[in-house]
Amino acid sequence: MKFIETLKNVWKIEELRNRILVTLSLLLVYRFGAQVVLPNIDAAQLAEFSGKFEGGGIGAILNAFTGGAFANASVFALGIMPYISASIVVQLMQIAVPYLQKLQKEGESGRKKITQITRWLTIAICLVQAPSYLIGLDALGVPPEAYILPRGFMFYFTSVIILTTGCVFAMWLGEKITDKGIGNGISLLIMVGIIATLPQSFAQEINSRLQAGGGGAIMILLELVIWFLIILASVMLVMAVRKIPVQYARRTASGGYEKNIFGARQFIPLKLNASGVMPIIFAQAIMFVPAALASLSESTWAESVQAEFNNPFGLWYNVVFAILIIVFTYFYTAITVPTNKMADDLKRSGGFIPGIKPGTDTAEFLDRVMSQITFPGSLFLAAIAVFPAIVQNIMGIQQGWALFFGGTSLLIMVGVAIDTMQQINSYLLNRHYDGLMKSGKNRKAVA
Repeated sequence: MKFIETLKNVWKIEELRNRILVTLSLLLVYRFGAQVVLPNIDAAQLAEFSGKFEGGGIGAILNAFTGGAFANASVFALGIMPYISASIVVQLMQIAVPYLQKLQKEGESGRKKITQITRWLTIAICLVQAPSYLIGLDALGVPPEAYILPRGFMFYFTSVIILTTGCVFAMWLGEKITDKGIGNGISLLIMVGIIATLPQSFAQEINSRLQAGGGGAIMILLELVIWFLIILASVMLVMAVRKIPVQYARRTASGGYEKNIFGARQFIPLKLNASGVMPIIFAQAIMFVPAALASLSESTWAESVQAEFNNPFGLWYNVVFAILIIVFTYFYTAITVPTNKMADDLKRSGGFIPGIKPGTDTAEFLDRVMSQITFPGSLFLAAIAVFPAIVQNIMGIQQGWALFFGGTSLLIMVGVAIDTMQQINSYLLNRHYDGLMKSGKNRKAVA
């Protein structure tokens, strides 16, 4: 009853209600665009092509992130991933390129210029990925009869423009959801695309279990219990923090600081998984390389390597995948958690960690703590990433349904859902209503 009352409170706040309606409307536009097929392609002939992605594999992963648009040869076939790739590249370049470092320090004007650079880079990536996607349609299994007219220059030219425009339009939708909706527009587009394939995958699993007989209903129930537990584990990974106590000195009448026990005591929350899903995304990008290099050779060894790394449910694929995730977790955490800046800001504000000298010692202490909590966090992240392969091989779960038992898909759904609840929660608390989360607070697990 309290949950229903909370939903009523959400609807009472006019601004929040309007933002939710705007968000749902723009998400509906995105889902509609995912069903619009490129010109010169007969949608009725794509059934065989789309079916190739129901059984899992690399194609299933790409198709899941676009909500089926990849297999539908839709105008949104590239999804929002080119923008994500551009954002990652620009973020990494800010470490090495002085011009971007300068823009980063210029405040709002600098951020606008960085956003503009990201948009142009997104278009450049689309102009590379779109022709590759169109040329690869035959290799992916699109039947020749799916094309209404013979393919020529105009087909490729117009299709590249449409695919690029579709990605830019999806990027625009995400930005509008962030500005006019409930925030995190790009993340919501990815989550909706992932969720769109969930009902079909689960229905196929139910059908497969029931046809096999022999306690199929019990197996389905067991799978749901395991899925629920892995979701709880993912929530713990996303929310867990290590709290570092901080003592703030009380300002005296003369303007100086008096370091005594009566100062305000607070905490620095260091997240167990500060890198989010980025290590998995980086690792997945690298996992395409061995198969691509092996395809250049016709030797037996190269064929075995290609087969192994084209199977995301294989043993060696997941062993290498897990190792890369652990490595990239340390790498991405190191470049995104500025312990030196945190120590300097703490010193300027008159704060200090009890027992640790301000300045360099504080930075070294924070860096040491981050290293200590990153190790179990990276292991946990790697375990969740390879869990779909584990349940698929042990329990014989359909590969399409197994993808929702971990990896990027599950972590994105959990992370975006928690973030969206926090956004709505803040509106409710500002209006003195009980929030969606217990006690009206964003609870966090402590590592």
